[in-house]
Amino acid sequence: MVNKALFWDRVASIYDVFVHLINARTHKELRTQIRYLFDYSDTILECACGTGMLTEVIASECRQLIATDFSKNMLKRAEKKCRGYSNIRFMISDILRLDFPDAAFDKVVAANVIHLLDDPRKALGELNRVCRPGGRIIVPTYINKRSGNRENEFAQIAGRIGAGFKQKFSFSSYRQFFMDAGYPDAKYIKIDGFIPCAIAVIEKVF
Repeated sequence: MVNKALFWDRVASIYDVFVHLINARTHKELRTQIRYLFDYSDTILECACGTGMLTEVIASECRQLIATDFSKNMLKRAEKKCRGYSNIRFMISDILRLDFPDAAFDKVVAANVIHLLDDPRKALGELNRVCRPGGRIIVPTYINKRSGNRENEFAQIAGRIGAGFKQKFSFSSYRQFFMDAGYPDAKYIKIDGFIPCAIAVIEKVF
């Protein structure tokens, strides 16, 4: 994870070009859709917040937000972007080893990171652990496979410079990932764009 953190530290200053220009259509709709998944009374954990694309949206819809990332430079940019919000605390944290107690949050968000992990099931287990029973786990992830099982061309380029997609999901294989992980009742929101996205929403029963 250290090498990956160094990579994201290096690209933090240009990451918003991808967010607001290259994949702008996807991200605009993602921000719109995710807004409706929170309540103003929520205490929320956001993992892999990056430069804060969703952080400012989430903060406007909740009581308290802890926004985390393992890249210190990503966190610096997110904190600067969200300086107008008093209900956010920023922390360095590893999604595979979250330093929070069990059932600590009403909602847990991990956006556009599952596909980058060697062990996404372990990350999902951590998200589940820190979410309270009756809470919600929200996992937006880029969809890398197109029709005919072809890999998205931009994702191929990103992989060659160090941001490799370890999990190359289609919409159907993303659903299957959660079913195999023990979440057959997860709901999904599909978002089209240059690199499309699927939001998985899990209601934690116990």
